[in-house]
Order: sequence, then C-alpha cells, then structure tokens
Amino acid sequence: MNILLRSARIIDSNSKFHNQKMDILIKNGNISEIGKKLDLPENCKEIELTNLHVSNGWFDTSVSLGEPGYEERENIKHGLEVAARSGFTKIALNPNTHPLIDNKSAVEFLIQKSSSSAVDLYPIANLTQGAQGKDMAELFDMKNSGAIAFGDYNKPVENANLLKIALLYAQNFDAIVMSFPEDAGIGTHGFVNESENTTRLGLNSIPNLSEELQIGRDLALLEYTGGKLHIPTISTAKAVQLIKEAKKKGLDVSCSVSAHHIFLTDNEIQSFDTNFKVKPPLRSEKDVKSLIKGLKDGTIDMIVSDHNPIDIENKNVEFENGYYGTIGMETLFGSARQKLELEEIISCLTDKPIKRFDLPISVIENDTKANLTLFDPDTEYVFEKNNILSKSKNSAFIGKTLKGRIYGVVSNNKLLLN
Repeated sequence: MNILLRSARIIDSNSKFHNQKMDILIKNGNISEIGKKLDLPENCKEIELTNLHVSNGWFDTSVSLGEPGYEERENIKHGLEVAARSGFTKIALNPNTHPLIDNKSAVEFLIQKSSSSAVDLYPIANLTQGAQGKDMAELFDMKNSGAIAFGDYNKPVENANLLKIALLYAQNFDAIVMSFPEDAGIGTHGFVNESENTTRLGLNSIPNLSEELQIGRDLALLEYTGGKLHIPTISTAKAVQLIKEAKKKGLDVSCSVSAHHIFLTDNEIQSFDTNFKVKPPLRSEKDVKSLIKGLKDGTIDMIVSDHNPIDIENKNVEFENGYYGTIGMETLFGSARQKLELEEIISCLTDKPIKRFDLPISVIENDTKANLTLFDPDTEYVFEKNNILSKSKNSAFIGKTLKGRIYGVVSNNKLLLN
C-alpha cells in the first residue's frame, strides 16, 4: 500500500513535525518521507481532504463487541471496522461475552479472530472465574497469551481480600488489575443517579456514595499492597479528588472516563429513553464539570467510549427493564471535542493509554510504521441514527451536536476511509 497524504496537519507532541502542515508519503505501511509538496510517485494513491489532521492512531480502552455469544449485537469483524471508521487503530476488548474471557483459550481466540484487521485488538480478561467474584482466574496464563489487564466488566470486586491477593499476585508479572467503581451494597436496586431529577421521576437511584466508597476502599488496598490498579469509567466529583490524592501519594493508579459522562447529565433521564441507561449512571452538571477538570489537570488518564452494543429487544422496553449501555465509538471524538481542546483529547487517546497498558508508542517521523488517524477536528454536525455504523443502534448521542469528523485510519498496512 502506497499513499500520499496531502497537506496534513500533524498532531503529535513527540514529533518534530508537531502542529505543522506537511505531506506524508507512506510506502508498504511505513512512513517513507514527510515534507512540503512532495512528488507523487508512480503507483501511489494521493489523498487530499478538507482540513486534514493526522495523529497517532487512537486507542479506546473500553469496548464491548458481543462476540462470542452475542453476535446479534455486534461481531468482531464488523466491530473492528466500526472502530477504524471511528478513528481507532487499537481497542481493548471488555470481557462482556459468553463464554467469558476467563481462560487462555478465550484470549487466544480473540487475538486470532482479529489478526487480519487494520485495528489491533487487546483483550481485557476476567479477574475472576466466571466473573463470579469468588475465585481468581488464571491471570499469568492469560497475560502470556496476550491479555493486557484483568477485571470483571461493570462488576466491582466485592471481596476486599480477593482484590488484595490479586494486586499482590499480579506484581509478579507486572499486570494491571481493574476494579469497577461501585459498592454493590449501596443502591443495590438503583439504576439512575440519585438526584432531584430522578426522585421526581420515581426511579430507584445509585448515589455517588456507592462509587466513592468503592474507590476509597480500593485505593486503601493499593496503598497496602502496591501493584497497578486501573479504575474504569469514574463518574463523580469526589472520585476525581480521591484519585488525585492517591496519585500525589505516589500510588500506581490510573482511571478513565467515558465520553458520555463528560457530555451528558442526568437531565436526559426525564425522557425515559433507555439509551441513557448506562453504568455508572449519568451524573449531575457539577460532576461533569469536575470530570472535565480532571481530564485537563491529568488526574483522569484516558477517555473511553465504553462502547456497549445492546439489541433492540433489550433496549426498547420499560426504563427499569432496559439493559445498561450505549454505543460510543462513533461519537467519542465528536462529543469530547465539544468539551476539551484538541491536544488534550489526542493525549488521552494516544500517549496516556498506550503508556499505561505498556504498548509500543508510535511517533510520526520518517522511517516509522504508519499508525495514523485521519480527521477534521472542526466540522460541527447533528448526529443522527443514519450516522450509526454499529449493528446495534443504542446511541445516547442521537440528536446531539458534535464537533469533528473522522476520515479514517492508516494502520497495519491498510487504508480505511469513510
């Protein structure tokens, strides 16, 4: 594959070409030359796009695809194409499947299934067998097979001793342990944020306290054991503060926030639209502002889509019966762009998650592998149902004004353009 990208503004703080508008010549999947007004070689595809910006390929560290077990929601092949068309060259796949990703064979299946894609798939394996929270899974075997972290998707580690042992054990092979931020005993029967909005609607709620108690406990265990802890999809102001204080102490903790938690509030729940039923629940405007501040000051390490396709039979029901989850890969950049500066977003989609999960870091320079996301960061548009690329259509962003369009990716010697 030989292509020439014309007049691309390079966004890569590690590159000497950062914030410069350059031509980029790619031959056989590698960046051959970067310069002004390069000659077009023979047998080379020329690409010239409006307001073209190029960064290192984006990494979404929280994606569910269904396969194996829920292929009616999404499958790996199509899901990875959606990821590429959404700007991602890497995804971390949640253990939200049936059977679960709790053994080395399951990890190896996922890696083999995705081997020919433009997008690299990195499995997150279950921390416990069957995601039951009782017995630890075979973490070492799964790490050797390609798992990049261990956690039970959207389930807290209720047993404190189990998390303690996992943090101690995982240090032997430098692995990351994940713990979902929810105390299951607080707001057990709730499914929305505890607020005046939801009280008026008569919906059972999950208070901020549920998240904050769990994070406080998990950070105390991390301080006791050492090791690496990742807290996915935080949603409250106090959660940001707790993690900020832990980082000041020198604890090896990272965290993420979903794009819908920095773009939407619990005001959306008044429509009783189950596309807004997510976990953690959408929170207050105060929480949203704190999450954005946490991204800007570096407390929060990464933005994720928390992409979770759900079939219509489990979404087009009464609110309390609807499954949790929204798709989000298609809208992550456009929603985050309404809240953050461009370089802040790019850092949270490239350097920070890639370093945290110990993956190879790319730099946009001559004689390097082409691993690029192509986009226009400035175009505003209303996201409609016909913009959805995923098989499932459960998007919380339908009708919302987003900013920034994705052109596609260059990765693994493949070009995929929208």
